[in-house]
Amino acid sequence: MTPQANPSNPRRDPAETIEDWQQSFDAFLADQLTDSTGAPGKLLESMRYSALAGGKRMRPMLVYASGLALGVERERLHAISAAIELIHTYSLIHDDLPAMDDDDLRRGRATNHRRFDEATAILAGDALQALAFEVLAADTELSRNPASQVQIIRDIAWACGAEGMAGGQVLDLAAIDQKISLDDLETMHRMKTGALIRVSATAPGHLALAGAELIERLGHYGECVGLAFQIHDDVLDVTASSHQTGKPARADAARNKPAFPSVMGLEASRDRAAELCREAIDTLSGFSGDTGMLRWLAEYAIHRQS
Repeated sequence: MTPQANPSNPRRDPAETIEDWQQSFDAFLADQLTDSTGAPGKLLESMRYSALAGGKRMRPMLVYASGLALGVERERLHAISAAIELIHTYSLIHDDLPAMDDDDLRRGRATNHRRFDEATAILAGDALQALAFEVLAADTELSRNPASQVQIIRDIAWACGAEGMAGGQVLDLAAIDQKISLDDLETMHRMKTGALIRVSATAPGHLALAGAELIERLGHYGECVGLAFQIHDDVLDVTASSHQTGKPARADAARNKPAFPSVMGLEASRDRAAELCREAIDTLSGFSGDTGMLRWLAEYAIHRQS
């Protein structure tokens, strides 16, 4: 993530906040992937190769931003952030496989199955998903309130399951060489991309013991940001280079895969992303906590260059 200053918040440059959060998060994530786990060396190397490859860390940053708005200390949110990022990483490894998108480039370097082999990549993804739930179950901060811990685990499991990310990927694969409606395209991406982003915004609410109405508003914020993020991804696939994005350019067109620019046009896609960004920010009206970073991340989702 390459943040820019937010002139509406002169008290602190959001770039400093993001960099601070990223450093803290990356240190915690690395600790979950140490060689003291007893895992076979090649498997652990494959897991670390993808999980510690950097990236925007959008989902962990949303967890921290939501926690900030709710008054939850960042250190209490590390396990949630790590679990969601581990799941996101496993999904990228599997999405890149020949049976899925068959990509050779991710985050500016060889995809996991190209760096290692297909079997190791599959098992690394499996192990990262298992580790995500181990981290959630073992965290002492979460275990202080077992009811909220179980709810967070349940919500994250739902977000990456058949009604969320995995189901969305099935719809994505089925749409290749097909013409689908805008509604169907949005539904697919609300599942594939939006579900995990939604839970990034809501999980801190359960930890903070926030009310149902507040959690639902955070959920709507996350849904809007998630869909806007995906629309902008589709725009970048058309307008940006592989050097900028770190992954193959114009991949959707090469696979004859429906995307927002091909379904509704490039400018209409940009307009829709901006509309969703405004809706996300409007959802935060009336929050008593500091929503500055949530607002900034919503803007970042549609203005980033990679």
